[in-house]
Amino acid sequence: MPEEESCDHQATTSCPAGDGTLTLETSPIINLNLIRMTEMDAPLATPCNIQICEVTCDSFRIMWNMPPEDTARATHFFIDLSRKENRHPNRFKHRDVPTKLVAKAVSLPMAVRGHWFLSPRTEYCVAVQTAVRQPDGDYLVSEWSPVVEFCTGDYAMEHLQQLLDKANGSAGRLLRFSVFYRNQHPEYFDYVRRECGGLMRPALKDSSGSHGSPINGKLHGVFFSCNTEFDTGLPPRDSPYGPLRFQIPAGHLLNPNISLYFADFYCMYTAYHYVVLVLAPVGTEGDNFCRTRLPRLDLASNPFLTCTASQRQGEEPVYCHASDVIMEVLFTEPVNLDQGSVEQISGHHQLMSLTTANAKKDPSCKVCNISVGR
Repeated sequence: MPEEESCDHQATTSCPAGDGTLTLETSPIINLNLIRMTEMDAPLATPCNIQICEVTCDSFRIMWNMPPEDTARATHFFIDLSRKENRHPNRFKHRDVPTKLVAKAVSLPMAVRGHWFLSPRTEYCVAVQTAVRQPDGDYLVSEWSPVVEFCTGDYAMEHLQQLLDKANGSAGRLLRFSVFYRNQHPEYFDYVRRECGGLMRPALKDSSGSHGSPINGKLHGVFFSCNTEFDTGLPPRDSPYGPLRFQIPAGHLLNPNISLYFADFYCMYTAYHYVVLVLAPVGTEGDNFCRTRLPRLDLASNPFLTCTASQRQGEEPVYCHASDVIMEVLFTEPVNLDQGSVEQISGHHQLMSLTTANAKKDPSCKVCNISVGR
């Protein structure tokens, strides 16, 4: 009998009877091709116990449980990722036509990075399917796993170093200055004197700037400016933050007992850019927070804000700021109004719409964006 015809017939074998004669009986021949086809068509179990680990600002690893037999025959994984605020995740339009990621089956946990330009500090929903690619190109797929939510992380030190390198190219030359200043409305200073004993207390940093900056929503501080006008060397006459200005000698906030950190570089759909720096007294809670999260700068040698000892004995140190970027300096400890003075600005109080409060970074700017997200 030809081998290819054996699948439709039964084999005949000879067996000795009890009385010594031979009798005939039939037994099925195992069809391996049929078993393989049956195994290939067997449904896949739904992935369960989804786990997300090693989350960064633009990547994560994912793993799940599935039976050993599914592990052995799965050829592909389908992964559906969407932002949490999207209530209708973009599932596969057709069971075998993916609109998201189709990845060849690999050992778990599987790394996912860059496929959707993951953004820092963003909540996502993820679900998975396992699949077997069949000879005709179609997929046999499992049911979708339960949806799991997770949040991407802040910029890591390496990402902030990339941002720092970009900011360095935009800083410009250094200009001398002598005071830090902070503009506010009269009501603010009245409140500080009446309710806070004259102390400007640190407030939580808002969400302005790069979404992945580690200080956003986590570090407390008091914001100051230090930019000066080219023609006068003095603070600008106008401000969008309020008609009253508190000024404090630069040495009170910038001295050898202060740690200086780079925190952000961004723009708001404008030609000019902002650099955010943190000044934290050595050994304080703010200093401890920044030490493992932000690049530390040399006080005497950096492109943004410097304090160098005078060459002549008895003279004040020389303080300089970058000329081509707008400096936003966050001091992490309370500042007493008695350390400086509050005066009316000589220019105009501009519209509050010109402030950077909760301002969103321009995601299309090639000057201040890095490849890991906005």
